[in-house]
Amino acid sequence: MLPEDVTGEELDADARVELRTLPKDLAERVARRLVMAGRLAEEDPEAAYKHAREARRLASRVGLVREAAGLAAYRAGEWAEALAELRAARRLSTGDDAYLPVMADCERGLGRPERALDLIKSAEAKNLDQTGRIELRIVESGARRDLGQYDAAVVTLQIPELKDRRLRPWSARLFYAYADALAEAGRMEDASDWFARAAAADRDDETDAAERYAEIEGLDILDTEDDEEFVGELPEAEATVALTEPEAPESAGAEVEDSPAGEVEASAEADEASEEDEETAGPSGEEPESLVPDGVEIGVLETPDPTAIAFQPAEDVEAADVGTEPSDDTPEPSVVFLEPKTTDDPGQEQRPPSE
Repeated sequence: MLPEDVTGEELDADARVELRTLPKDLAERVARRLVMAGRLAEEDPEAAYKHAREARRLASRVGLVREAAGLAAYRAGEWAEALAELRAARRLSTGDDAYLPVMADCERGLGRPERALDLIKSAEAKNLDQTGRIELRIVESGARRDLGQYDAAVVTLQIPELKDRRLRPWSARLFYAYADALAEAGRMEDASDWFARAAAADRDDETDAAERYAEIEGLDILDTEDDEEFVGELPEAEATVALTEPEAPESAGAEVEDSPAGEVEASAEADEASEEDEETAGPSGEEPESLVPDGVEIGVLETPDPTAIAFQPAEDVEAADVGTEPSDDTPEPSVVFLEPKTTDDPGQEQRPPSE
C-alpha cells in the first residue's frame, strides 16, 4: 500500500506532461510510484528500486519511467538492468545524453572499463553540460584506475574546475575523486590534503572524505553528538566556581556546624557574647581589661577582593590552578574530535564505482 499523502501531484510539471500520454487513472498510479521511488532513493535504495520497477511494468513506453527505473537500479547496484533501462530511456527521449556518465559507470560496475572509456570518448559526450562533463571525468579516472593506469587517473582530473576557489555543486565529488586517485597512485601526503578539502566542501555528507582523511593521518573520529542532552544539567557545584573567605581560627572547645541549624546556634551564641561584652563595659563605656597577654599580637584576616581575580579562558587553565581534578562526568561538547588511534583500522568500506 502506498501512503495516502502521496497523490502523484508531487512530480514536477514536465514529468506530469509526459505522463499525459497514459489514461488518467494509470497516469496517477505511475506518478505515485515515481514519487515513492524519489522519496526512498537515498534512505532505502532497494525499496525505491521496487517502486520504480512497478512503474516500469505499468508504463514501459514512457521515457521518464524508464529513466527513473534505470537510476533506481543504479543506486541499488543493479548495473546490467540500470544500463538497459537508461539505453531505453535515451531511445524514447530522442537521444538524451544526460545519462552518459551513469551508463559509463555501469560499464565499470560490470567489470568493463574499456567500454566505459568508449562511451566517454563518444561524440555524444561533447553534448554534455559542465556538470555532466565533470561527472564523466570522474568516471574516466575510475576506469583508468581499473586498468592500473594510476598516474593517468590523476592527470585526468587535473582540470580547471579543480582549482576553482568557489564552492560548486560538483566540488566535493571532484575533490574526493582526485584524492582517491592520488591515494591509489601512492601519493598519500597529497591525498590527505585533498581528502581534507573534500571534507570541507562536503556540506551534505555525500562522501566519506573525513573518514578517509582520518585513516591516512592515523586518527579516529569521535562523535559526541549523543551527549548534547546532558549540556546544562551539571550540578551547580560543578558548573560554577565559588569564591569563599578564608576560614577563621577555631575557638577552643567550640565547633560550628555546616547545617542551617548550626548557623542559627552560632549566631545566638555570638549575640549572647555581645550582650556580655556590653555588660562588662563600665557605665562610662570604657573598654574592658584586655584578656590578651602582653607581647602577643593579634593578626587580622583579610578577605580577598573578588574583583582582583583575573579569569582566563577555560582552555588556558590547568587543573592544578583550580585545585581540583577535572570531573569525568562532565560531557564532551557536541563537536567532532580527532584523536590518535588506539585500535586497528576497522577496514575500508566499499564505495560505488564512481568514487
